[in-house]
Amino acid sequence: MKDKAIGILDRNRIMAISTVRPDGWPQTTIVGYANDGLVVYFVIFRGSQKFANIAADNRVSIAVGAEPPDIRLAQAVYAGAIASEVSEPGEREQAWRVLVRRHPNLAGAPQPDWAQAALMRAECQHISIVDYSLGLGHTDALHSIAEKGA
Repeated sequence: MKDKAIGILDRNRIMAISTVRPDGWPQTTIVGYANDGLVVYFVIFRGSQKFANIAADNRVSIAVGAEPPDIRLAQAVYAGAIASEVSEPGEREQAWRVLVRRHPNLAGAPQPDWAQAALMRAECQHISIVDYSLGLGHTDALHSIAEKGA
C-alpha cells in the first residue's frame, strides 16, 4: 500500500492542503508540490495565513488525486502530515531540485527569496488511499507510518 500511495503522489503535481486556523477552523488551499517518497515539498509565502497556521500548529492534511475519465478508475491519497520548514541549505537545494523536476515551468527560474518564501516539508503520517478500481468507495488506510517504519 505504501508503494500505491507513493505512485499516486508521483503522478500528480497539485494538492489541497488544510491547516488549522487560530479559531480552530480548517483552512484549505491548493499548492503545487513534489514528493520524495512520502515526504511532500511545497513553497509558501512567509506572510501567508497558511505559513502562520503551520507555525502555530504543524499538523496538516493533504489530498492528492486527479479526475479520472471513469469514476471506477478514481485513485487518491489523503494524509495527515507534520509540516516543517526546510531550513538546512543542502536539503533545501535538494528539495528545490525535486520541485523543478516535477514543475518544468520552474526550470531556469531563480530560487525564491527565502526571506519572503519558505520551502516546506510535509511528512505523511496517517494515509488513506482511495482506489475505486477495487470497487466504488474502496479505501485502505495506513496508520502511523512513522511509527511502523514503513
